[in-house]
Amino acid sequence: MIAYLILTHRYPNQFKRLFNAIYHPDNFYLVHIDSKSSHELHDEIKEFLMKYNNAQILVSENTLWGGYSLVNAELRGIKHLLNQNKDWKFFINLSGQDFPLKSQEYIHNFLLNHIDTDFLKVMNQKEFRADTMHRIENYVTEVDDEIISEPVVKRQFLNDVIPYIGNQWMILSRKFCEFITYSPEVERFKQFYEHTLIADEGFFQTVIMNTTYKSTIVNNDKRAIDWIPMGTIKLRPRDFTIKDEAFLIGTDNLFARKFDETLDMNILDVLDKHIAQK
Repeated sequence: MIAYLILTHRYPNQFKRLFNAIYHPDNFYLVHIDSKSSHELHDEIKEFLMKYNNAQILVSENTLWGGYSLVNAELRGIKHLLNQNKDWKFFINLSGQDFPLKSQEYIHNFLLNHIDTDFLKVMNQKEFRADTMHRIENYVTEVDDEIISEPVVKRQFLNDVIPYIGNQWMILSRKFCEFITYSPEVERFKQFYEHTLIADEGFFQTVIMNTTYKSTIVNNDKRAIDWIPMGTIKLRPRDFTIKDEAFLIGTDNLFARKFDETLDMNILDVLDKHIAQK
């Protein structure tokens, strides 16, 4: 039913807890472990997944926050999952520090009522997030663990294309996953966004809104996220704690991010119990 891609780079115990919370025998799971993570983390997660026939490891590559490498990991993951099975209907990406707010049965039933629907945040970047236009105007190169920006000359955006922006986290229909994997229309978007900043928050949105792909788009990624200011980055997701119990249990979102086991594990105990009761 659902194909999950989980991007993780630390906290193996928290990853295992997430995996157990979203596990269902009818789903498919693909895990990408950042190549910069320790050998111990790689080995522990690989050993953990060995007992699940419907779980695999995606070939590890270096990913860098703000770099196109995150989009590349998503695209590689989607293609791998398409080749892995022909029956799943939805793709959901998660980080290792996300957690579900509903049971898999609930999520399955919800998605069955929305076949061929794509859930992702979408807004006109120039109109609603003009402060981020430098992300696509400056020429960016990702080199190892560094992003080099060349802001001297503004780049011309793709012809007859409106830039859109949203969030990295999405629920995508298989229909769109097949389109973005195999349609030749997507190639020019890949080539352009490869040299942009924080491409994972704009690439998928811009493709879905500027191609011949037709679908029902819901402007909601079904994630509970509390964005808070953080220096020059401007916003980052706040770590949820036990103080957020009422909010997380009461929301109609399907997932939440993010959680940190070194800060508060009690909230995950509460959510585990809540999911089991549903």
